[in-house]
Formats: sequence, structure tokens, C-alpha cells
Amino acid sequence: MIRHWIEAMRLRTLPVSVAGVIAGTGCAILTGSFKAIPALLCLAFAILAQIAANFGNEYYDFKNGIDKKGRAGFRRGVTEGEISPKAMKAATFITLGIAAAVGCAMLIYGPWWLIIAGILIMCFALAYSAGPYPLSHHGLGDVAVIIFFGIVPVVLTWYLQTSSWESVDIVLETSVTIGLLASNVLMVNNYRDMEDDAAVGKRTTVVIFGRRFISTVYLLSGFIGMAIMTPVWLEFPVWALVIPLLYLILHIKTWFRLKQSSGAAINPLLGRTAINLLIFALFFASICLLK
Repeated sequence: MIRHWIEAMRLRTLPVSVAGVIAGTGCAILTGSFKAIPALLCLAFAILAQIAANFGNEYYDFKNGIDKKGRAGFRRGVTEGEISPKAMKAATFITLGIAAAVGCAMLIYGPWWLIIAGILIMCFALAYSAGPYPLSHHGLGDVAVIIFFGIVPVVLTWYLQTSSWESVDIVLETSVTIGLLASNVLMVNNYRDMEDDAAVGKRTTVVIFGRRFISTVYLLSGFIGMAIMTPVWLEFPVWALVIPLLYLILHIKTWFRLKQSSGAAINPLLGRTAINLLIFALFFASICLLK
């Protein structure tokens, strides 16, 4: 039973939420304003919000008839009959409630408008798969990921530690890059599920534009992300350019494997894409610490 719940958390995707907080903390370090407790609160909130989104995605996709048994993607406990829909729905809102409690603790370190930001984030966690216009069903999932796994966590993590908008341009450039790299994880997921999604009317960007186009976008996202951070790299010694170079090497290697894979063989590449992002965020935060 515990194994089924761990599977539902989709641990391979959690580096995406962790990376945004690490990158935001790196920006705080770069601007001389690192604070450990706010950073840890942001990390806890981000992980809980993503787990809630994963739970909600499983519940609402089952409810809407999107999932089916024996799918190529990761096992879904509700679809396979291992977790009841009622239990999954309850877990979704309980996890959101815990995330809300962590968010309230952030108010010790930040202004009142963080409440609005927290509400929007939790609404996104549900709107991705639920509601009258699920974002993931209408080709908007990628844009939502760029915003809520890139721009929002990086900027808010940084702001909660600095309480200032000084040097926000550097932070925004970093946040867009993190968002682009995070959206690649979703692209891999949808790349694998294209036929299944098309069959049930779920119009992801891969269904709309096709695998060849999206695989090219996947590749370009990495290069564009590194280019966007050019002003940030100028803040460091030349040797720091080894970090975007390392990321691109890992990124290209994963892209080649993606083009040659199909079905369940793509599952490890989803985790690999998430780990590539996490490695990039960790190295970025490290050089900020060394500067």
C-alpha cells in the first residue's frame, strides 16, 4: 500500500520543484541575502505543492477517463484499482492543506501578498488537471510549468530571503531558464503519451504539433535557457561557463536517447531530464556561494 502512494508522488519529477528553490536561493546568495529558514520553508512548500498536483493529476485524469490500465507511463494506483478515488482526492486536499500551513509560516519573513501568491500556486496545482478548462488538456501545461516551476519559485524564494527587488533582472533571467528546463520534463512525459492522450482528446503540445517538432523544442529549450542567462554568467569568472556547458552536454545526450526511444523506455528519460535540471541548479547555487 505504501509503495502505491510513493508511486503516486512521482518522485522522479520532484527535482523540478526542488531546482526552482535551489536556483532562487543561489540568487539570494549572489545578492548577499541568504537566509536558511525561509529557504527551507520554500523548499517544503514547493515539494508539497508538487505532490498535491501529482495526486490531483492522478485523481482528475481518472475521473475524466483520461487514464487506462497498462499505460506506457508510470503506474497509476487509482486507475489500477490499488488506491481508491476517494482516498486520492482526500490526499490531494490534505497535502494542499499542509502546504498552506507551511505557506502561512512564510508570512513571518514576507509581506501579506504572499497569501495571494500561495493561493494562486495551489489553484494551479488543481487547475492543471481539474476544472472546466484543465490546462494540461489544452496545450497550456508547458506555459504553466514555465511560470509555476520556474518564474514563481525562483523569484519568491529569492524575495523571501532578500525582501528587496534590487537585482531582480538577474533573478528573472534565472527563473525563465529554470522554467524552460522544467518544461522539458513535461515534454518528455507528453512525448511518451502522445497516442494515449490523442485517443481521449487530451490536446497536449505534443498532440497538437507532433513528436518531431516537440523534440526540436526540447533541444532548443536548453540552449535558449543558457543564452538567456548570459548576463548572469557575466557576474562570474570565465571558468564558471563550465556549468552551462556541462548542462548542455547532459541535455544533448538525453535528447539523443529520447529520439531513439518509445513507450515505457522513455520513462527513465523523464527522470533524467529532471536530474539534469537539478544538477544545473545545484552547480549554479554552488558558484554563487563561491563568488
